[in-house]
Amino acid sequence: MDSLTPDAKQIFILSGQSNMAGRGGVFRDHHHHNRQQWDGVVPSECQPHPSIHRLDAHLRWVPAREPLHADIDAKKVCGVGPGMAFANKVRECAGEVGLVPCAVGGTAIKEWARGEHLYESMVKRARESVKGGGEMKGLLWYQGESDTSTQHDADAYEGNMVKLIENVRQDLDLPWLPIIQVAIVSGDNKYMEKVREAQLGMEIPNVVCVDAKGLELKDDHLHLTTKSQVQLGHMLADAYLQHFGPSEPNSHASL
Repeated sequence: MDSLTPDAKQIFILSGQSNMAGRGGVFRDHHHHNRQQWDGVVPSECQPHPSIHRLDAHLRWVPAREPLHADIDAKKVCGVGPGMAFANKVRECAGEVGLVPCAVGGTAIKEWARGEHLYESMVKRARESVKGGGEMKGLLWYQGESDTSTQHDADAYEGNMVKLIENVRQDLDLPWLPIIQVAIVSGDNKYMEKVREAQLGMEIPNVVCVDAKGLELKDDHLHLTTKSQVQLGHMLADAYLQHFGPSEPNSHASL
């Protein structure tokens, strides 16, 4: 990586689907054939900082700025996600932060199975991120909306998620890698609660869950607003610092 490689950085994978990639501030421009655009509004909590970097699509460390997933979830218009708000809060305790964006909108959990392109790309990016120094500190995962349409997918969600956690930890050789997943707040009402139950009820060491329920959605009733993404980023940071900060390195629980 012919990058700026921050020293002793704490590295976090950001993965899942569109609400992790970020759609905050994305709107349909009725004056331009209903094309989606990002409004460009970056809240103070999501501003760039010299100690926050991201691994770009070419596996180089670059200064992190919104939209973090612009060159990763490249077929969609990306906006504000939870990553920068998370990083700005964590850096106060962690110092240098490295973000590894991997999320792609509209993806079901079966597309993140070992051997599938999305999974293998995530593992490759994660491995590359630590080559210049630094330590992989956690995986932030927000996904599941695409698994709420059929009973089959919803019923299979827990087993698929457990397998994903096992595979990531094994393939990165990090058996205790902290994982913070988000319990979904949108999707098909038919089976959304089934997926939420799986997420909130998962009892695996060093896996915690934050609940997005109550966060404001955009008019599409699917994606979090910019304000909600800032809130979620802070919830994820609080969960990380509470459960995996220096004082409690091996705790695990559900929030």
